[in-house]
Order: sequence, then structure tokens, then C-alpha cells
Amino acid sequence: MKPSSKANRTAAFQRRVILLGPQRLFPTLIQAVSALEAEGLPAGRIAAVTAGWEEREGEDQELSAHLGGRTINLRIWERGEDAYGRDKELHTAVRERNEKLRVLQELYQLRLAHLLSAADAILARGLPPGLQSIYQEECESAIEAVRALDREHLIRIREQHTLFEERWKPFERESVTRHRDELGKLLADCSLVCIAGGHVSILLRRLRLFGFPQLLQQQPLIAWSAGAMVAAERVVLFHDDPPQGAGSAEVYEAGLAIAKGVIPLPHADKRLELGDRRRVALFARRFAPDLCAVLPPKTRTDCIDGVWSAQSGTRFLNAAGDLRELEVRP
Repeated sequence: MKPSSKANRTAAFQRRVILLGPQRLFPTLIQAVSALEAEGLPAGRIAAVTAGWEEREGEDQELSAHLGGRTINLRIWERGEDAYGRDKELHTAVRERNEKLRVLQELYQLRLAHLLSAADAILARGLPPGLQSIYQEECESAIEAVRALDREHLIRIREQHTLFEERWKPFERESVTRHRDELGKLLADCSLVCIAGGHVSILLRRLRLFGFPQLLQQQPLIAWSAGAMVAAERVVLFHDDPPQGAGSAEVYEAGLAIAKGVIPLPHADKRLELGDRRRVALFARRFAPDLCAVLPPKTRTDCIDGVWSAQSGTRFLNAAGDLRELEVRP
């Protein structure tokens, strides 16, 4: 599809990504939008993705009102329901792929638990000053073992998606292409795209079904909560003290890779023990060189041409075990 004149006017914002803290109680989205428009972004329509809300996708009145009634809800979840209803073969194939991914995740979790336990035990061990070099080498080796497993798991996930796309060619099926065409036209008329939160798996899989990143036309993107998570290159689930299961951060999926070089951590102030220096250090070192962005309400981090910066008060996990700010945007 040939880019529209509106898309051409937003070319200056190519690769502009803004990740915000959760918006439900303390909405700051309008400030981010106003800041972009002050920099020259056309004050046009805003594409809204609320697929993570599932059947409540259309209940976006508060979001629309917050943005002055300028939103167009892309209804990604509803479109997925329609595609699956029209194409039972595709729906069955998607379920089979998802089951393979579920099994891969369970096996990965078993291996991950042992490697993380070893890395944490080594980090917790103190040694005499004369043996610090040995200790540091073993720490790095233990963390690298975790990194290697994360990389291997992500490769296997991507392989499953590639095999699925090569066999079933979803973008060539009428049930999907009709919606891709409509989405392309809607997006061409928008100067900005917003992705809200909700159920991270549902949101990611519905966006992937329609090849959402390929439909974007250089517009800036603002995302928060689960929306921020799926925009990254890898989706990392995290909770140090979950109601059930182990409290180990895990690579869950390959993200949309719109926001590169960052691991978004919405609600990290509630889900991570940020005062535990050893846990913070292990998390930061494990996912380096990606920045681990702590995104509670009222926080914001920006990416312009691959360079990340953040508003004052937005912090990142540090390899030393504490939280630090990046360069403050004016």
C-alpha cells in the first residue's frame, strides 16, 4: 500500500515510540500526545488498539474522551473473532500452534528454575577479597547460562511462528486479508497509534494474526501496560511473589519488535522486590544490554531513532542492584 500524504507528514517521527505507566488511575496519555503535537505531529485521528480487553474491547469511552473524541478503535479482537469464525481451519491451526508454545513454555520453566536458583545462590555467596576474581567469573558464567537458555527459548518460539506462517500463510487467506486491507486504510488516516493494556497473550496473538507492525506507516506509537510489553522484542513475564507458581521472570513470547532495546516492566513497583539488590542485579544483568524500565503510573520513556531516554522519575534496573534514571528529557 502506498503511504498516504498524512503518513508522509509524520515521517519525521519514524521509529518514535513512547512507553507509559498504567493509565487507568492516573492517565497521562493526553500529555504525551500534546507533547508530540507541540513538536510538529499533525493533530489528526488516533488509532486505538484495545484488543487486550477482549470482549470489552469496544468499551473505550473513557479513552476516547481523554483524547478529545479523536480515536478510531481498530477492533483487533473483534476482527480476530470474525476471521476465526469464517476460517475454522485457520483457527484449528492457531490452537495447535498455541499448544506447542504452551508445552515449550512449561519445559523452559523447568530448566529455568534450576539455572536461576544456581545464579542466585552464587550471587548471594560472599568470598574473601583475594578470591573475588573467581567469584566474579562464576557469577558471570551462571548468569550467561540463564541468558543462553532465554535465547534458545526465544529462537524456538520464533521457529514455531515461522513454521506456522510458512504452512498456513495467514496473510494470503481471505479471512485475514479482508481485515488487513481495512486496517491498512484506517491506519493510513491516522497520525498516531496507541496500544492499551489488558491480557498480554490475547493482545499479542491478535496483533500478530494481522501482521500489525507491517501495517504501520511510520506513525509514532504510544503504548502502556500490556501494550508496552508486546511492543518490545521479547515479552517478559515477571512477579517475585505471585499468588501461585514460582516467582521467576520468564521470556514468554517474541514481541512485535516495535520498541527495541527495552524490557517494559509495568506495575514493577508492585510485582518486583525492588529493594532486594541481589534480585534487581540478577534481573538487570540477565536481560542486558536491554534496558529494564520500571513503569508504574506517571512514568514515561521515549525512543527516538533507537536511543532511549526518560522523564524525571522514570527508573531502570541497574546491574549494581539499584534503580537509576536515564538522561532526563526536557
